[in-house]
Amino acid sequence: MTQVLKGLRVVEHGTFITGPAASMMLADMGAEVVKVELPGTGDPFRAFKGGLYSPHYQTYNRNKHSVALDTRKPADLETFDRLIEGADVYIQNFRPGFAEQIHAGEARLRELNDRLVYCAISGFGQDGPAASRPSYDTVAQAASGYLRLLVNPANPRVVGPAIADAMTGYYAAFGILGALFERQSTGQGRKVEVSMFEAMAHFNLDAFTHLFSVGEVMGPYSRPSVSQSYVLECACGGWIALHMSSPEKFWQGLANAMERPDIFEDERFASRPGRIANQDALIDLLGGIFKGRTRDDWCARLVAQDVPHAPMYRTDEVPEDAQAKHLQLFVDTHHPVMGASRTVRSPLSFDGQRSLDVAPPPTLGEHNALYAHGWPASTLDTRHKKETA
Repeated sequence: MTQVLKGLRVVEHGTFITGPAASMMLADMGAEVVKVELPGTGDPFRAFKGGLYSPHYQTYNRNKHSVALDTRKPADLETFDRLIEGADVYIQNFRPGFAEQIHAGEARLRELNDRLVYCAISGFGQDGPAASRPSYDTVAQAASGYLRLLVNPANPRVVGPAIADAMTGYYAAFGILGALFERQSTGQGRKVEVSMFEAMAHFNLDAFTHLFSVGEVMGPYSRPSVSQSYVLECACGGWIALHMSSPEKFWQGLANAMERPDIFEDERFASRPGRIANQDALIDLLGGIFKGRTRDDWCARLVAQDVPHAPMYRTDEVPEDAQAKHLQLFVDTHHPVMGASRTVRSPLSFDGQRSLDVAPPPTLGEHNALYAHGWPASTLDTRHKKETA
């Protein structure tokens, strides 16, 4: 892959997901990321079955270097400061006020490097009545109104992956890139702030737009009924997903695939408004039909009729998908100590080049020696030549 951020130097002081996800986005595009971790334990996400290399940690920490430093100790702080002096970006996701306690507050780091883009990620913002509250993924989803759109009212329980954590990290990376673009003309860094609460409220923009424009309070079935989305069980026990949207040609294609042209003779399903108003009845009708054939049979029929659909895969089925293999979506890597691993490559391609080379997540303090005196001389020499050319 073309490393579009090659030469960018990032210091990440992150734990769990939001901060690490932000720096991983930059690392995937070629940035040199040094993850600063507490000696002995490291990122709390590391802990797993007596070791420090959990699947959770591996998810958001590839393509990085790890340095174990306790910035409350003078010698470690000196090393940290040298990294900051040569860095372009610093990322932390501590509760407001904690960065200052470990000598990593924005004011102090700005004195060391006025070009630094300082990114502070929080749960509820840097100030205000909720600023000091602890926040995790489910908390942010709930506070932003997003969780209410995922939970089945008939069986209320939290479902799905850590969407708020990941999205906040991605928003942070987006903000960092904006600040770096501006710095090209001003020469000055900025402080980028994003909270999980704000990120998820923005991610939930559709629900708020409906609220403010037409007074509609959306529920978990609001969008699926309008988009005409379905999940249906097949004869083999597999499931299939349909997203019919509004074009009538898709419904005609579905009718042909089901060999049920009479579906439009029923007034409840003859028009888009009717299908929206009677989606429960349509779910029952389609459910009975789809149980009559296997998933593979349905996929072949739906492809032939150009109907928007996909098998509702389990995670272990996705790597075997023909398109996933064609796109080289899953790549293998190897750590000299931890061994072989597999991951999902970055989805970005530049000039047709896919991101097939992925460095495995580092072990705790793996790169202490490399960064013992700050950024390696070779990196600094290369950067200096670019800036003075």
